[in-house]
Amino acid sequence: MLLKQFVLMSVAVTSVATTATASGGNESIMTKKNESSKPLLDPANIDAQVKPGDNFFLYANGTWLKNNPIPSSETRWGSFNELQENNYKALHELLDAAAADQQAKRGSAAQKVGDFYKSGMNTDAINKAGIAPLHAYFKKIDALRSSEDIMNFIAKNYTEGNGQLFGFYVSPDDKNVTQNIAQFVQSGIGMPDRDYYFGTDERTVKIREAYKAYQVKMLELMGMNKATAEKEAAAIYTLEEKLAKASMTRVEMRDPYKLYNKYTLAQLNKQTPNINWNTVFTNLKIGSQNTCIVGMPKFFEEVSTQLQATPLAVWKVYLKFHTLSDAAPYLSETIDNTHFDFYGKTVRGQQEQKPRWKRVLNVVDGSLGELLGQMYVEKNFKPEAKSRMLEMVNNLQTTYAARIIRLDWMSASTKQKALVKLNTFIKKIGYPDKWRSYDGLAISNKSYYQNAEASAAFEYNYMIGKLSKPVDKAEWQMTPPTVNAYYNPAFNEIVFPAGILQYPFFDMNADDAVNYGGIGAVIGHEMTHGFDDQGRQYDADGNLKDWWTPEDAKKFEDKAGVVVKQFNSYTVLENTHVNGELTLGENLADLGGLAIAYEAFKKTKQGQSQEKIDGFTPDQRFFLSWAQVWRANTRPEEMASRIVTDPHSPNLWRCNGPLSNMEEFYQAFNVKKGDKMYKPESERAKVW
Repeated sequence: MLLKQFVLMSVAVTSVATTATASGGNESIMTKKNESSKPLLDPANIDAQVKPGDNFFLYANGTWLKNNPIPSSETRWGSFNELQENNYKALHELLDAAAADQQAKRGSAAQKVGDFYKSGMNTDAINKAGIAPLHAYFKKIDALRSSEDIMNFIAKNYTEGNGQLFGFYVSPDDKNVTQNIAQFVQSGIGMPDRDYYFGTDERTVKIREAYKAYQVKMLELMGMNKATAEKEAAAIYTLEEKLAKASMTRVEMRDPYKLYNKYTLAQLNKQTPNINWNTVFTNLKIGSQNTCIVGMPKFFEEVSTQLQATPLAVWKVYLKFHTLSDAAPYLSETIDNTHFDFYGKTVRGQQEQKPRWKRVLNVVDGSLGELLGQMYVEKNFKPEAKSRMLEMVNNLQTTYAARIIRLDWMSASTKQKALVKLNTFIKKIGYPDKWRSYDGLAISNKSYYQNAEASAAFEYNYMIGKLSKPVDKAEWQMTPPTVNAYYNPAFNEIVFPAGILQYPFFDMNADDAVNYGGIGAVIGHEMTHGFDDQGRQYDADGNLKDWWTPEDAKKFEDKAGVVVKQFNSYTVLENTHVNGELTLGENLADLGGLAIAYEAFKKTKQGQSQEKIDGFTPDQRFFLSWAQVWRANTRPEEMASRIVTDPHSPNLWRCNGPLSNMEEFYQAFNVKKGDKMYKPESERAKVW
């Protein structure tokens, strides 16, 4: 996963090993079961009726897929979900114990985590409060008298933990990453992506109409009669549609240079004359700043236009609707269920909500992540896993370097700079070396909404506090229990939380083939993000800076174009195709990550042997482990949503796509011309 500053792609890399040194000095651990006595690669999961060279995803996982339908509370079910379930159980025990601890010292981790969780589980109090927690905001909205009032209300709301209309965050300046800077991006719409407002296919039209009905229902929950709600909802939708039209597409946002638009306040005031940015900055509590970065200037020009063109009354109901919609998960079950019916059922096909304890757990993790994280790693993460993981990262880093040196398409000067970048990766494994402090954040067991709001306001103040401090490269962007990993170009770092360092990605007792096909490929994936279509544009220090020769850049683009073409050809949901442009970075990372992990695996004792386990050679086990990571059933609605919003390809193609470009896979499973996955050598994608 590439972590692009303002968008944290929450979908897991979904796509880590006992380690050997770069010279292959470690012994392979040839056990067949993990600590819980599950087979590491269970032959019973294989569908032998499918030819490996026709569809390796179904060959490796077909029987498992048939025997593991999607639970009604999920939109897909696979290896990631199984691992997440184990984490849920561990975290649930911690939260139940903290909530029951009557002796926890006020201000302690146990008190804050326990009381937050307890407040979220108190549905009687939440239902009794109803919409009351928002009355103060509605009163403020009713008092707005001008377009300047609107922007000032929104800015002040940010400081209280509620952001609307636009996105605002503080992070390193892409061209001067030692300095933090205020950054503004597009937002303001209620559907998952701007394309939902304009698509003409049956599925998109259905979702659009359901969204309009959802707006009406939410306005009725505020007390409007149906006729008034329908009229007001139509006005809100019209405004959102205009904002959506002025928004960048997700493919356009893949170009970091298009997103880097630096302004002084004077310049920004001139370009968006109906917004007084001086006052906005003051209300955002960043009045000392005179410059900012605006990701999508066209969007803010449209906001400026609509502040005058759209009646004040429409802006007021727009703000009320989004205030309620955003707060719905923290309010009464009636409001929460209305929110779920659209975003869960209609958009993603989820049949019922996750159990409440899981939803509240996720909120606590998102709000107090490093407090809960400390409790989690103390009981659930072994120190030896961290050191073993670091060995493996170093092995893959050495392997990657050798591959760069051997490239036949890159010049010596660009290779030298690529090696400098590779060798300066910051490596973060398991959990932070220094935990964050939450001193000053008051949490009680009384009000779930107030706890969520207080946490968001605390986080906001923490964020803007960065403006007066040097960039802290020790900071983490994911919590320790997270089942995911990421690469951050501004820090030039690869990060692997403790949550993902478990079976099926990583197991201390697994043979090298299983671990390299799992976590090894994830490590390689994150490393390759430093050199994908976005990451390659950042230098070793993390600055957005062109370090490529024009000739090498052109060769890279040509090779990346082969990957785009390959994934554009894959069909899902009848006539819908994978978006090769949107998914390019993740596809490049999968392709590079798998190739690097395989070469690193071949340095181990097992990788150099032909000793079979359960009837499979080491190479076969490596590729079966890769496929096992991606096994998942996915609801059609979820698949359709991800095709529009997710920079990762569907699991089937994340598995099969990279394999179809690897001669080593062909040799391992005797893939021949005529097999469906076979590609002629001239058509195979090869980059890193």
